[in-house]
Amino acid sequence: MSLPSHIRDVLLGLLGPWNMLLMSASCLPKTILALLRQGKYAVLLSPARLQDAWFNDFWGGMAGPNIRRDAAVRVIPLLQGRASKGDVVDEQVGPALAGTVIEVGAGSGLWVDMYREVASVRAEGEGGDVRRRNVEGSAAVDGVITRVYGVEPNRDQHPALRRAIAKAGLEDVYRIVPVGIEDLDDATKWDGRVEKGSVDCIVSILCLCSIPDPEKNIGELYQYLKKGGRWYVYEHVRCEHSWYMRAYQSLLNLFWPHMIGGCQLNRQTEKTLREAGPWEKIDVGQPPIEPWYQVVPHILGVFTK
Repeated sequence: MSLPSHIRDVLLGLLGPWNMLLMSASCLPKTILALLRQGKYAVLLSPARLQDAWFNDFWGGMAGPNIRRDAAVRVIPLLQGRASKGDVVDEQVGPALAGTVIEVGAGSGLWVDMYREVASVRAEGEGGDVRRRNVEGSAAVDGVITRVYGVEPNRDQHPALRRAIAKAGLEDVYRIVPVGIEDLDDATKWDGRVEKGSVDCIVSILCLCSIPDPEKNIGELYQYLKKGGRWYVYEHVRCEHSWYMRAYQSLLNLFWPHMIGGCQLNRQTEKTLREAGPWEKIDVGQPPIEPWYQVVPHILGVFTK
């Protein structure tokens, strides 16, 4: 790569997040006008609800589909068991997603269709043979998904999430959980209950950056996994390359949470996951394709209880 091309790539990498902030800002007037037309004045008078509505418009109508498209090349192989040391590999090196699954931060359902893509799906109690399917261009995917609990306490997201579930044909498998992580096992808070120690897999995709009290809630989620259960993670994390990249990320983070739905750029999510409880195996890392000037670096991998 020529020096001018490298300089261009570095500048684009460093300035790209600011462009995302501008995109988010451009959505706010549209959100306010829409709420005025709908007569939702109470939302306008509540900073928290206005931020939720603003983020829903930005993420669902602008940023989310693009991020989903770009991340799918990592996330789908991860859930197929084709990821190691933060990188996607050709052969299956671990178990694929299967059994009872908790999806953290289901949102508007951007990732709902992936359950059809990465594994066979069968409703709990359904009889008959279940055949493993081959995903084009990959190794055979093992396992069967029998239940997905999509945790999404933001009820404004539920209509879009229901549409995504119906479009994927998962009405009998995918259940929306309308409460926070702390209430998953509390049948008085919603019309269901998830027992601790009953979950085969947890999936978190670009969501742990915005959950409240991450140490407490990640530790709580750990308790829902069975012995041998797996936590599939693709999250952005704090820059660890150098002090100056951490400083630059911290500068950006002064504005980021307020304009990107409460998302925190510099959380030490990998450290929090490692400290959530004893793990039998940890295979996680930063994708090697990400350069030193990546302002929003990621971790990709699997934690096995």
